[in-house]
Amino acid sequence: MITRSKHGIFKPKSYEVTTPTQKLHDTFKEPKTIKEALAIPNWKQAMDQEYNALIHNKTWVLTNLPAGANLVGCKWIFKVKTNADGTINRHKARLVAKGFNQQSGLDFTEMFSPVVKLVTIRTVLTIALSLNWSLRQIDIANAFLNGDLQETIYMTQPPGFTNGDKNMDYY
Repeated sequence: MITRSKHGIFKPKSYEVTTPTQKLHDTFKEPKTIKEALAIPNWKQAMDQEYNALIHNKTWVLTNLPAGANLVGCKWIFKVKTNADGTINRHKARLVAKGFNQQSGLDFTEMFSPVVKLVTIRTVLTIALSLNWSLRQIDIANAFLNGDLQETIYMTQPPGFTNGDKNMDYY
């Protein structure tokens, strides 16, 4: 096989130079770590909004972990929401549980995840269009509000938002 490297053809290396303008645009990138997010005011504000919504809605209670209980971790997910023209609408931070740490029979007995199929969306849009209905889109402000749990789940405190005793966790 004849390859580019055998013929001495190589892509030239490019070296990035960080300018003050690039540093300004770094605030629009989605952070990879909690440390990066907490250092940028837009992301810190988005995290504060999510955390305050969880506290306001009494999503959890701070407690000590009982002996033998499984502790589920959590992490922050960051996303830049844009308008149709590509401009930034807002910074969105979501706290999600690391459900892969759960144990069947201990933390849950059955699993159900309501997911809308594309065929259903197309059908609803077709009906709305044919009947001249108006359509609206909503954005759920808080992911943990979407269901009631029958089981007791213990989750670690969110990174960057330790409240009270660091040894306590949420359930």
